Amino acid sequence: MLETSARLLRLLSLLQVRRDWTGPDLAGRLDVDVRTVRRDVDKLRSLGYPVESTPGVAGGYRLGAGAEMPPLLLDDEEAVAVAMGLRTAAGGTISGIEESSVRALAKLQQVMPSRLRHRVESLAAATVTLASNGPTVDSATLTAVATACRAHERLRFDYRTHDGAESRRDVEPHRLVHSGPRWYLVGYDVDRADWRNFRVDRITLRPPHGPRFTPRQPPEEDVRRWASWEVAVGQYRYQARFTVHAPAAQVAARTTPTSALVEPIDDHSCTLRAGSNSLDGLSFHIAMLGFPFTAHEPPELLDRIRALADRLHAAAP
Repeated sequence: MLETSARLLRLLSLLQVRRDWTGPDLAGRLDVDVRTVRRDVDKLRSLGYPVESTPGVAGGYRLGAGAEMPPLLLDDEEAVAVAMGLRTAAGGTISGIEESSVRALAKLQQVMPSRLRHRVESLAAATVTLASNGPTVDSATLTAVATACRAHERLRFDYRTHDGAESRRDVEPHRLVHSGPRWYLVGYDVDRADWRNFRVDRITLRPPHGPRFTPRQPPEEDVRRWASWEVAVGQYRYQARFTVHAPAAQVAARTTPTSALVEPIDDHSCTLRAGSNSLDGLSFHIAMLGFPFTAHEPPELLDRIRALADRLHAAAP
């Protein structure tokens, strides 16, 4: 009986880790045959867990959504991570979830073993969270966008750019990208026939969602790199390229993914790309990093750097 109960808990844990499982995959993980997996799935269903199954060669099992949320099985590290995430969310950049995060944290700590409560309390006591003065993202919008990404459903929304211009968008959502206090949606803009980045705090959804779509291949395998390029470089009037004579890791430590794209050349130098609507802004940005550098483009930036260098030299001969 104990062996069966332990196996059921293990099966439930596996169903929560991955969306879809085949019978043979589960049998291999549990070290049983496929018939035993079917019996164990039936037992979970009798306990109220909505385990869905699809027949056939390509069929399998998944944990569906039920009328009530089933108990989650978390190991020690997962429990601590969730608790700290809830603490952060209670004062973070997603609006509307502060109170619910506090309630969820209270419930989680109530059932935590004392050793884990001590770890969470120690981490909380040693952590100081500074309030963010930047824009916040509506939690309902963020959830709706994430759901559409997973379900491959088109999103219709009004979008406001940095200069206040508004437009209607029809987008195939691909991924959400989180960088510091901001959230970005990477998606394919159907009307413009191109991949775009959208700041989620500037999105106003217009339900209902559009039809389902077949996911497209994004412009690069590394969505993070592409998103960093679009946010830090691609959206600006001037797009600069520098060679910085320092290791990429050191340069990256003094920048952010939303201010520059850093790529190593060798162990002692790297390429830095950044964008701005101001040539002076670009000049001072690269100079303030504190590393020797060579500017390559655009040509007007080179002229501005020379002019600034002459002005600064004259100020301190």
